[in-house]
Amino acid sequence: MVNKEITELPGIGEKRAELFKKRGIRTLSDLLYFFPRSHEDRTAFREIADCKEGEDVCIKAIAVSSVKVYRVRRNMTVSTMPVCDSSGSLHIVWYNNRFVKDAYHADEEYIFFGRVTRDKYGKRQMVNPIVERSGNERFTGKIVPLYHLTGNLTQKIVQSAMENALRAAGRLDEYIPDDIRAGYKLAEINFAMKNIHFPDDFNSYSIARRRFVFEELMILQLALLEKKTDNTAAEGIVFEDTLCVNEFISSLPFPLTGAQRRTLEEITADLTSGGIMNRLVQGDVGSGKTAVAAAAIYAAVKNGHQAAMMAPTEILARQHKETLDELFAGSGINVVLLTGGMKAAERRRALDYIALGSADVIIGTHAVIQEDVEYYDLALAVADEQHRFGVGQRAALAAKGHNPHMLIMSATPIPRTLALILYGDLDISVIDELPPGRKAVKTYAVGENMRKRVCAFIEKNVSAGSQAYVVCPLVEETETSDLKDAQGLAERLQEMFPQYRVGLVHGKMRPKLKDAVMTSFVAGDIQILVSTTVIEVGVNVPNANLMIIENAERFGLSQLHQLRGRVGRGQEQAFCILIAHGNNEITRQRMRTMCTSNDGFYISEQDLKLRGPGDFFGTRQHGLPEMRIANLFEDTDILKQAQEAAKKIISEDASLAGEKYARLKARVEKLLPEDVVMN
Repeated sequence: MVNKEITELPGIGEKRAELFKKRGIRTLSDLLYFFPRSHEDRTAFREIADCKEGEDVCIKAIAVSSVKVYRVRRNMTVSTMPVCDSSGSLHIVWYNNRFVKDAYHADEEYIFFGRVTRDKYGKRQMVNPIVERSGNERFTGKIVPLYHLTGNLTQKIVQSAMENALRAAGRLDEYIPDDIRAGYKLAEINFAMKNIHFPDDFNSYSIARRRFVFEELMILQLALLEKKTDNTAAEGIVFEDTLCVNEFISSLPFPLTGAQRRTLEEITADLTSGGIMNRLVQGDVGSGKTAVAAAAIYAAVKNGHQAAMMAPTEILARQHKETLDELFAGSGINVVLLTGGMKAAERRRALDYIALGSADVIIGTHAVIQEDVEYYDLALAVADEQHRFGVGQRAALAAKGHNPHMLIMSATPIPRTLALILYGDLDISVIDELPPGRKAVKTYAVGENMRKRVCAFIEKNVSAGSQAYVVCPLVEETETSDLKDAQGLAERLQEMFPQYRVGLVHGKMRPKLKDAVMTSFVAGDIQILVSTTVIEVGVNVPNANLMIIENAERFGLSQLHQLRGRVGRGQEQAFCILIAHGNNEITRQRMRTMCTSNDGFYISEQDLKLRGPGDFFGTRQHGLPEMRIANLFEDTDILKQAQEAAKKIISEDASLAGEKYARLKARVEKLLPEDVVMN
């Protein structure tokens, strides 16, 4: 029944079904799992005399007279109807509603739900309430769900559809085994489904919500743990010589931090364990992840194997090659570049080096995982900037060798709870310490009224020989948007600063052109670079010490922190100026966070708290579905229990092949993308 199309429900024709499809809802099952964003308590009945101003209440009252309509100005009508109960009276008011005149009649009893306010004369009123005829209640006198809407969908349409779906679905099959539900005190699915939408009381809602949060987190963990079990079960290449890591560390022109040393110890333990390393190293911009990866690469080569590193852009791949060439100088290690932009002859030569084993280290973009790339003996694969690569791309890189070790680096610090979800198939190392002497970027949040001072500050810094980034969220201006567009802003800045060269880079540009602009900026030929967020993960430009972010309120905190990380890489003091519009409390709180902290982990916690996990940085690019109901900031305790349950299930039946877990496996495979389903 739950696989029926929603068009089989009363009141949902083809046009309305299209509106539901925009929310990803096509079947009864999709609709039932479209959980409410909140609930409205319409059980609070009051006598009119007891209603307090600003309170949302239900009243049962009789219409004293019919609805009267007043035209107050062109395109504005006000409809009023006085109502009373035994305790007093108030006015019901509607704006621009031509249907109410014939809908409600004098001397009939109605139930009204809305907010009690006072008009300019001090009289009590209720504006645009929910109204139902007494004795025929559907949406009053109960706890009512409120949903995230799209287009012309209304709360009443979705609420009615949900009631019909619950009836049409009949009795749902339970897919969480009884022993797990009993062990973790989880509600049965039919009780939970009814009470997640139309709860009898808020305690019943809490019980229902806990079940679905647990289910959602457990299913994610099942898929990820199954992959992790596959990884750890297979035999990995054992690195016999680990003293070479100390040899490499001693050759560095700088000391490692305690966090770097701790991370290298964890990596070394993996490389000597006999299993396959699948480790994420996450740390803030400038925390020294590349040096750690270089030590692991050095160990792979000194143990007689090849290593490969995949970067998200050609220019970043080239920068990694330059860095490793410098770090490995005099060691005899041959580092080869492989990118999509190489000339045919150059590429063939690189492929020959890789296949014959004369290339010890291969640095490149997605080119390193293409079909025609054959490795001689790939033992270590490194993926830089994990959030740019999905599960499938990581797997493709790993498939290039015989059970190679996998090291993944991310400069996007994320809260531990979210890391456990996104990277549940990985072990996690955290570099939470910056090298000594690194200056924090000074950050200021300003409004549009400071535009002239911001431009003067750009002039001051660029005239002193520095470079500046100017970041905005759009590529082209639209009629309906007041956001700063990149192309228009670049033109205006070029007019304002004719003595400097202003460059433009954005996501719609061809990769070669984008790389050419970035190369010019790195070389210092471009002094001011206007960009969309394509530079969020970018190159090292030590001479750039100023970052201007337009419409900063439109970016997430973690994204702002990543953008800010593009400056402050040289010896000079760096600055970040956030130009924010709007003055609501959340915007002010977010800007304060950026101005008072340079700690990426703290900022990510605040980001998760303010925005929730759905928007954090796009979980779908990791090959995982977005959270429907779980809030990783609030549901940490449930997450721990769900992980515990998932581990028990995997230890009992790793592929969920038995009859006990058949329905659960079907649910897992329905929710997760193809490259994450159980084997």
